Amino acid sequence: MKAKILDKTGKEKGTIDMPVNFSQVIRRDILQKVFESLKEKQPMGSMIGAGAGYSASGILRHRRHVWKTTYGKGISRVPRKIMSRHGDSFNWVGATVSSARGGRKAHPPKAEENQYRKINKKEMKIAMDSAFAGTIDEKSIEVKYGNKVSHLPLVFDSSVLQLKTKEMLELLRRLFGENYEKIIKIKSIRSGKGKLRGRKYKSNTGLLFVLGSDEKMNRKGISVVNVKELELSDLSPNGTPGRFAAYTEKAIKEIGERWKW
Repeated sequence: MKAKILDKTGKEKGTIDMPVNFSQVIRRDILQKVFESLKEKQPMGSMIGAGAGYSASGILRHRRHVWKTTYGKGISRVPRKIMSRHGDSFNWVGATVSSARGGRKAHPPKAEENQYRKINKKEMKIAMDSAFAGTIDEKSIEVKYGNKVSHLPLVFDSSVLQLKTKEMLELLRRLFGENYEKIIKIKSIRSGKGKLRGRKYKSNTGLLFVLGSDEKMNRKGISVVNVKELELSDLSPNGTPGRFAAYTEKAIKEIGERWKW
């Protein structure tokens, strides 16, 4: 598979052979499976000892003729805590157990649970190839964004790194046309109560620009990532193929060497 190499003005400069990673069959099921396993989850669980902070366990005995017995009272053997007493008559309520008010949960999530999920090498290979292929697959991008797109894949030479931000955005506007609004990262304030719950702002993913290991660029409005730091979540932010992406000529060559399975 060959791709056109564009210069900083958007004109064709030559062609390049794309690595086999970009021409593999897209497996959406395996891509979603691997994405879910690699997604970092925040450990959550109940506090150790939650719901068991009462002196209720072990105070009751179901025997005759002993102090604090429940024998003959017509009550269950649930652990109880004493609220008040009159002689040998007690006013007690159930505690500690999951069926009692304020008691512990029956089977709570545990913060010490191992969140790591093992992924087979072949599945990881198929997932990465599917993510790479999704960035140049016009059908996947059309399904995801709703607009048709052509001129894929987008491969630039190193001269594009010399452009200023304004010139870079003008180049992308000419290349993407009606899709330009979708490739620019826009940060906005969320509507609704989410603003009160630690997620005031929301943003789209925008365009991913992949650079070679020795190339540098910082542009407002697009995501820039180095080949060495490229991950599955960059190519497929939500586990589905079809993200707008552009590559430099050096990045394409390094991808073929780095992900040569």
